[in-house]
Amino acid sequence: MEKLSGNFRSAGLSRYGFGFGYGFVVVGVILLLGQAGWLLANEPARIHVFVALCDNATQGIAPVGERIGNGDDPENNLYWGCSDGLPKYFGKSADWKLVAKESDVSDHILRRVVFRHTATEALLLADAYRGSQIRQCISDFLSAAAGKFSTKSQSTEFGGASDLVAYIGHNGLMEQTIPEPTQIDVKRKRDAMVLCCRSHVHFHDLLRRNGARPILTTQQLMYPGSFALHAALEGWLKKESLAQLRNRAGKAMAKNQKISVKAATNIFTELEGAQSKQAPARSFPSSLNQRQRE
Repeated sequence: MEKLSGNFRSAGLSRYGFGFGYGFVVVGVILLLGQAGWLLANEPARIHVFVALCDNATQGIAPVGERIGNGDDPENNLYWGCSDGLPKYFGKSADWKLVAKESDVSDHILRRVVFRHTATEALLLADAYRGSQIRQCISDFLSAAAGKFSTKSQSTEFGGASDLVAYIGHNGLMEQTIPEPTQIDVKRKRDAMVLCCRSHVHFHDLLRRNGARPILTTQQLMYPGSFALHAALEGWLKKESLAQLRNRAGKAMAKNQKISVKAATNIFTELEGAQSKQAPARSFPSSLNQRQRE
């Protein structure tokens, strides 16, 4: 580029502007800022899953096998160590890769795993809470939904910094009241999935009041195997509609429980379009009581 002088024309510049050289610099800066904004807007999604281990001794559940219903034993627990438990189910999926695991994170968090989504680089952190600490698990889930719970793994913030929070386990709100978070972080919007029996009636309004958007809830008794979460997350990462997420979860439930897709889909609440329809509660399909995970 030629040196600037009083003679704009001799420098090949316009007397009506800053000149081609400066123009290139300005355009370059604008493009760089635009690219930075694009990168920020498209950073990998963060997902935090709160799992309350199944526990015959302390939870108001229909008892399951002694080994899979021990809330102090993650490796054999129905919701963690068995075939439909989160680490096992996601671990055998080609869509997710295990990148970290940790034991005895705290007195109430017995196990922690981190998975990375192979197509989108999304990170999923899952915490296994001691079964007797279900109240703490739900409280932390609600606080994360409100943006007021934070934890870090792999140098990444989760909890309230997540884009989606999910709960798996027994619906502890059926037996007890848990105080709502006292503050809400409205700067970051979070989606929420609640996979437990009849979660819609107990969690939906609670989540909305705390700044989260419920995107998958249930209206009947159900088995919260991680296959439903896995299926719904694939749709969520593709930015599908709530109706599509519900259909994905229903198909996964139908396949696992060997029931019709219509019956399985009706386990999940219709959240999109008209006012959500609340179906009457019904008993577990007989297969739920028979499918005792090894």
